[in-house]
Amino acid sequence: MPMIRRLLIAGLLAGFPAFAAPSPAAAADGDRSGVFFPETTVLDNGLQVVVVENPTAPVVTQMLWYRVGAADEPPGTSGVAHYLEHLMFLGTEDRPDGFGDIVRRNGGRENAFTSWDFTGYFQSVAADRLGLMMALEADRMANLALEPEEALNERSVIIEERRQRIDNNPSARLSEQMRAALYQNHPYRIPIIGWEHEMAALTVEDAVAFYEDWYAPNNAVLVVSGDVEAERVFALAAETYGRVPARPVPARVRPTEPDQQAPRRIRMQDERVQLPSWRRFYLAPSYRSEGAEHAYALQVLSAIFGSGGTSRLYRSLVVEQELAVAAGMAYSPSDLDETAMVAYANPRPGVDLATLEAAFDAEIAHLLADGVTEEEVARAQERLVIYAILARDSLDGPVRTIGQQLAIGRTVEDVEAWPERIRAVTADQVDAAARAVLRADRSVTGVLEPAPRQTAQQVQ
Repeated sequence: MPMIRRLLIAGLLAGFPAFAAPSPAAAADGDRSGVFFPETTVLDNGLQVVVVENPTAPVVTQMLWYRVGAADEPPGTSGVAHYLEHLMFLGTEDRPDGFGDIVRRNGGRENAFTSWDFTGYFQSVAADRLGLMMALEADRMANLALEPEEALNERSVIIEERRQRIDNNPSARLSEQMRAALYQNHPYRIPIIGWEHEMAALTVEDAVAFYEDWYAPNNAVLVVSGDVEAERVFALAAETYGRVPARPVPARVRPTEPDQQAPRRIRMQDERVQLPSWRRFYLAPSYRSEGAEHAYALQVLSAIFGSGGTSRLYRSLVVEQELAVAAGMAYSPSDLDETAMVAYANPRPGVDLATLEAAFDAEIAHLLADGVTEEEVARAQERLVIYAILARDSLDGPVRTIGQQLAIGRTVEDVEAWPERIRAVTADQVDAAARAVLRADRSVTGVLEPAPRQTAQQVQ
């Protein structure tokens, strides 16, 4: 279940911030109540700059986050946010061949990513090359220059990427169809990469219009982590990004979900599937949506019910009843709008999916009837904080966690307060969150099964 594993990892990264070592000043004062101990400023053009000092190695990562993603695309242009992400590597007026070679010649690595709510670009290099990376990134923020034929060739690249990652992956296709059923009105139902028929109709003009609307310094967050001093980073940012003028940015207008009233079900068969699988998506609140008061309790609930070999779900379905070879649950509240709580199970050979689903439903019923214990909550809280501490030396952890939170409109203070808010969750709050979210009428159940192979006579 590679996609589900990625969801679980994403939940850890987004919902459980990785701790960084305290700054020298914080350590000297004995203050360890934060997470990353960042320093932040806002340039005159509106770009927010956040710095996490980590001198453990002479390297640095800068990650530039734009507050725009696939859910902000104009109707009929699905995939344009991801298409623009690809086009950003093609070149600028001063650097028509792009700057990938420049990054590599300076010993760095770079990449980018698109989500429903944000788009990010990053480079990791030796600390003394940070100024150069900032100059390059600032250049393409303002001066993207596209050769039409080359840009259209890149459209073929993203269409092929969709075919490889989605169309040729039965598990990914099931998840895509389940999201389309989970969200009845919200653009989260549309895949980030886009629907192929709309991707094929994308034009260079579509991408340029999206770029001109959203790619502005006042719609971006820069997070830098590594062997740097904050004041020096602020100065470099002003010298590079500070030269890009602010400009008006559209409001992020998102439709909301109607009151959902019926469970939905997706059944897919594919000849390439060897072992069946089962999963369920529940519509759930995020940090920013209606019901946000449940976000921290849902993280604790996910740890208790479906995270790891000691979770209720794993112990019951895998160990005690021996119905499944794997089972778990993932939840991340780091979306701008309502998100999903995802549960999954893979049956043991000889166990039919109906039996497995009935066992899962019984565990849900037991949870809703009897609740969780204070001891379970305390253990889950400790595990969540330990996960964060184990990642405290990560170079990418701070830039990803802080950037994602700021890109959806949260604050540095929210990130720093995460451990305290997790520790403050009570058993009653976990029970209330479970009752609010684990509802069949706000869910989609999906099953993926092997398809019978057709004989030559049947094909004829």
